[in-house]
Amino acid sequence: MAIDVLYNMKREMLRRKLSPRTVKTYLAFVRKFLLEYKHKSPRKFSKKDVREFLYNMELREVSGSTLNVAHNALRFMMIEVLHKACYLKIRYAKTPKREPQYLTKEEVNKILSVIENPKHKLLVSLMYGAGLRVREVTRLKISDFSFEEDVGWVRGGKGNKDRLFIIPVSLKRELQERCCQCDGETIWLFPGRNGPLSVKSVQVIVHAAGKKAKIKKRVHPHMFRHSFATHLLESGTDVASVQSLLGHVRPDTTLGYSHAVRPKMIAIKSPLDEVR
Repeated sequence: MAIDVLYNMKREMLRRKLSPRTVKTYLAFVRKFLLEYKHKSPRKFSKKDVREFLYNMELREVSGSTLNVAHNALRFMMIEVLHKACYLKIRYAKTPKREPQYLTKEEVNKILSVIENPKHKLLVSLMYGAGLRVREVTRLKISDFSFEEDVGWVRGGKGNKDRLFIIPVSLKRELQERCCQCDGETIWLFPGRNGPLSVKSVQVIVHAAGKKAKIKKRVHPHMFRHSFATHLLESGTDVASVQSLLGHVRPDTTLGYSHAVRPKMIAIKSPLDEVR
């Protein structure tokens, strides 16, 4: 019966096009719940069981953010899979978000200069130059590019949304050549052994390049997206444009990258000083 719950839950989440990460996380919490209540039939699960499970997590001093995700996962199971009422008036305090870590332009240049494999170098360059998530860049297809308009498309990104991204002028010719090389052999811009290059492979490439370039920060793929946003804001690009390029739903998410821009803002003179 527990297997049925997991199977039906996964099927329902995929039908609703939830992100692979959300599916994986929700199933992990539900597995733990099913294991803890293995003596009980899922038909007899109650709101009280969910509350008790979350309370036990609290006792282990789990963060508020994790508790909220666990709550959402169990509520999805109860309401959407088992068709039971499960409205708990619980909202845990979220762990304060840390400011995104980013690379300076000099650090980006150092990292790119030590990557010898042309395919890997192009991938990392595009990740930074277009502000792409690692899963987005690995799943790019040749058909996702419109070189006449100098844009590309992320298909089914976070939240299963499509969004446009800019093709850096410095990469246009290389990308065109790459598409010509791959055309007819594969649909993927960066193919792996059986499909697109894996996220794990990119993580290994980036981490190794960071060490080789002697960057003191722990370099990971998402840092290039953070750096893209930070450098655009530093150069004076408006928040709304950056928000659109990153695919953020809310502007306050984009404003999280403005931490590095604040010192420059302090140097701005008030227009009142020009009047007096």
